[in-house]
Amino acid sequence: MKNSPFIVGIDLGTTNCVVSYIDTLKDDTQCNLFEIPQVTDIGMVEKLQSLPSFLYMPLESERPEISYKLPWAAPEAMKNVTGKYALTRGAQAPTRVISSAKSWLCHSGVDRNSPILPWNVTDAAEKLSPVAVSAAYLNHIRLAWNHTMASTDKANELEAQDIYLTVPASFDAAARELTVKAAAAAGLADVNLIEEPLSAFYAWVNGNADGWRKDVAVGDIVVVCDIGGGTTDFSLIEVCEEDGELVLKRIAVGDHILLGGDNMDLTLAYAVKKKFNDEGVNIDSHQMLGLIHSCRDAKEKILSDTACASADIVVLGRGRSVVGGTIKTVLERQEVEQSIVEGFFPKCTIKDNPIERRASGFKELGLQYSSDSAVTKFLSKFLKQHLGAKETEKSFIHPTKILFNGGVTKGISLRERVREVLSGWLEAEGAQAVTLLAGDDPDTAVANGAAYYGFTKRGKGIRVRGGAGRAYYIGVETSMPAVPGMPTPVKAVCVVPFGMEEGTDTGIAGHVFGLVVGEQSVFRFFGSNIRKEDTPGQVLDEWDETELSELASLEATLEADGNAGGSEGAVVPVKIHSYLTEIGTLELWCEALEGQRKWKLEFSVRQEGRQED
Repeated sequence: MKNSPFIVGIDLGTTNCVVSYIDTLKDDTQCNLFEIPQVTDIGMVEKLQSLPSFLYMPLESERPEISYKLPWAAPEAMKNVTGKYALTRGAQAPTRVISSAKSWLCHSGVDRNSPILPWNVTDAAEKLSPVAVSAAYLNHIRLAWNHTMASTDKANELEAQDIYLTVPASFDAAARELTVKAAAAAGLADVNLIEEPLSAFYAWVNGNADGWRKDVAVGDIVVVCDIGGGTTDFSLIEVCEEDGELVLKRIAVGDHILLGGDNMDLTLAYAVKKKFNDEGVNIDSHQMLGLIHSCRDAKEKILSDTACASADIVVLGRGRSVVGGTIKTVLERQEVEQSIVEGFFPKCTIKDNPIERRASGFKELGLQYSSDSAVTKFLSKFLKQHLGAKETEKSFIHPTKILFNGGVTKGISLRERVREVLSGWLEAEGAQAVTLLAGDDPDTAVANGAAYYGFTKRGKGIRVRGGAGRAYYIGVETSMPAVPGMPTPVKAVCVVPFGMEEGTDTGIAGHVFGLVVGEQSVFRFFGSNIRKEDTPGQVLDEWDETELSELASLEATLEADGNAGGSEGAVVPVKIHSYLTEIGTLELWCEALEGQRKWKLEFSVRQEGRQED
């Protein structure tokens, strides 16, 4: 932790990036939004509250060094455009615009370090990796900050500040490390990570000053419902008492659910496409990409402004099938709310679970979107999963308060539907209806909360006790004779318990493991956000797939030296020591029983391990 003049929170969002900061030279916890200069039109640069998470790759004929010049950039550096103008170009040149890079960061089924975006666009002259795109957003923020805040004092440069970068609570250690890698590529080599729902709660605490103690009491359980552009995240925070003081403790986080504003944009696009079809106008695949971007703009305009009754949908014409070039229609507020409320927040019972559809034998590669669009059913599943074993009189854990966050939840009708459904479940079991906690602006809460969290890390303010949001396990192959047609059984050994604090380590006592060195090996990892009682070293011979899920594996060749390190292909007896870093990534240190040799495996990269002497 740096003793820097500013504490900076960066919300690296799927749809928008927001930057907030606290000036430590002032004696308060006031969070200030950094307005980000960006290209908004050809030859125009404006300061906006957010940097839309879109990247546009202009043609050389557009002369980007002139058309999209930024005040801090040399002309030859103006290759791609990030922010508002890139968002605008999404509806006009969809094959040259990259969006949802953050969702790709957690997709273990692709090489997130390889140039794969824009996805499924075969005629793209250039492609970028999800890591590179995320780095582009952060680099824009760094350069904009330094141009605005540090032009006369290098001590104010962004890379010299305490930086807290937000990630979904459901991001596993690999996705977290890729986020850190993107930050380093942008010149921000020293960042801290904080989960987005937790950030939103910190924003609520800071926004209410000492008044938050009047809104919650001992025994309250707050469910944070965070629905952003790409993901839906749930977290539970319990209000406890220690030494006569109220204490906040994060007790659960949800699974990674790729369900959010992107899905809603697609839903609206298909509804509008049907309108066009009914009028005898066909929409091809290229126009469909533009239609999705146009529907996103319309949705955000309608949901963010209660006075907005409708929004125009404009799609550029293509070919001879469209008369007059551009085609237009209108999207009414009622259509938006009907499609989103009923489609994504249907009324259901606490017994309902998301529908798990059987996968087709052939499936298009892409983002692993949820097979069910019902956010309320995922909430039901989450609350049932985290019911304590001793609470036999309940069918789900009973939240008493709800805090909304994420751009999607700006819609009043959406918040009311979730509260209505959740209260119905509670009242059916004799509990009181859930109470709404009035939160910060959903667009800025995560960035504000991240900055305030950094303030609490300096020993001030109110801390929420959290730690690891899931338990981590390594896969250990059992020693048994080969059986035809049967794979060698694997045991799962807990190396990080649920709630383990970042920056702490633990030894796996009572176990000696065999580590293969000198040849390519696969290291398997598992995670669980349900098994909260497992301790380091606990061995699971069998488990239910609903409570333990396999994470991205590592392929690595750990160096052999012929001595204590063993020869090629040797199995070296080792003890394991696990360290959960300050940023939430997992390091496993394997120490040979004989000699001084150690190997380090970082659960961080897609297909490579790191080893150290």
